Amino acid sequence: MSTIIYPTTNLKATETLTLERGDGAYVYDNNGKQYLEALAGLWCTSLGYNNRELIDTVNQQMGQLSYSHMFGGKTHQVGMDLAEKLSSMLPMDNAKIFFGNSGSDANDSHVKMLRYYFNAIGKPEKFKIIARERAYHGVTVAAASLTGLTPNHTHFDLPFEALGILRTDAPHYYRGRLQGESEEQFVDRITNNLEQLILKEGADTIAAFIAEPITGASGVIVPPKGYYEKVQAILNKYDILFWADEVITGFGRTGNDFGSTTMNIQKPDMMTMAKQLSSAYMPISASAIRGDMYEAMIEPSAQVGVFGHGYTYSGHPVSCAVALKTLEIYERDNIFGHAAEIGEYMQKRLREFQDHPLVGEIRGKGMIAAVEMVANKKTGKAFEGGAVGGFAMQACQNHGMITRAVAGSSLAFCPPLIIDKSQVDEMIEKFSLGLQDTLDFVTREGLLED
Repeated sequence: MSTIIYPTTNLKATETLTLERGDGAYVYDNNGKQYLEALAGLWCTSLGYNNRELIDTVNQQMGQLSYSHMFGGKTHQVGMDLAEKLSSMLPMDNAKIFFGNSGSDANDSHVKMLRYYFNAIGKPEKFKIIARERAYHGVTVAAASLTGLTPNHTHFDLPFEALGILRTDAPHYYRGRLQGESEEQFVDRITNNLEQLILKEGADTIAAFIAEPITGASGVIVPPKGYYEKVQAILNKYDILFWADEVITGFGRTGNDFGSTTMNIQKPDMMTMAKQLSSAYMPISASAIRGDMYEAMIEPSAQVGVFGHGYTYSGHPVSCAVALKTLEIYERDNIFGHAAEIGEYMQKRLREFQDHPLVGEIRGKGMIAAVEMVANKKTGKAFEGGAVGGFAMQACQNHGMITRAVAGSSLAFCPPLIIDKSQVDEMIEKFSLGLQDTLDFVTREGLLED
């Protein structure tokens, strides 16, 4: 047992798999066993492992400028180039970019910039943020408060009220619908609940609404058709900003440049990015805000003498260089188009399991998906706890594929964007074996209802 406190881990079940190397879509453990990496690490290694261009970029930048901060007017060309490239890509008006190290700190930075902005324009009372049930936005104090998952709250005593965090419905029709309710009726009901929440709290106290276009850790929830159109109409009506958390869905994951494009979200006011921004080769995140929001912050910062927010590694030159090269590869090699094509094939193959006795719902877009296992296929009754999901994840690993159990008993799929159809077929074959093992387990344990 090492001296590490492991992240997002049962502290009684550590060090169960030791990885030593990776190549393409595969990783290898310390016994030499090969695994298809079906979750791209943590939804992030878009270009796979051992990409020589990215490795060479690290070496080159290390030799040129291994570190420089961005405090007090200092900068470097590679950071400015990355910001310009990102701003040109984003579906926003004149996006301004703040760099950090992770999706969590990027969302934390957004919380602070929201308050800074509304203080700057004379609306200090407008600070509350509407987040959704079952959302995942990170694990720093502010980001964990935005998150809507119980394991990320329990024992941490998070300051929800002090931060002004409000909660509205998760847009998951399969789990949230009422008996006999159509998808359209479901959308009408939960968006009406959103509007009633705004009216109850007072629109003049609410700064923003945050959403992952398609969720990740909460089970890859794809909102029904028309949901975001109605949400944005309500937010526009009450002058509330739309904040798109694209940490997982950004950069080709959904078959388009951003999840906002896939889900028809029109011009977010704020966007959060990380993970696939650098294909996870170096830690980097980006918090983007509208240009007019940034302009409003300039004079107040001058009055204080500094915009008092930033990290030692904000805009780290090596991270910026790798991110810039990653974006170049995406464009040059048509990675987003490839992800759209392979993603369509992956979704089709996964839906072959729709009639399996364990499968309740299969959901996803592009190259992100989840298969939810249920105790009763007719009623959709969920398994209690996480034992079934954990067993299925381990069963797949035993067959040479790494995936992740999310939202209890759902298995997530989010492979590197570079995989081909034969590797999708391999993923499906290994999943089929793991699913059969899981069916045998729940049958043996008497967990499956007729």
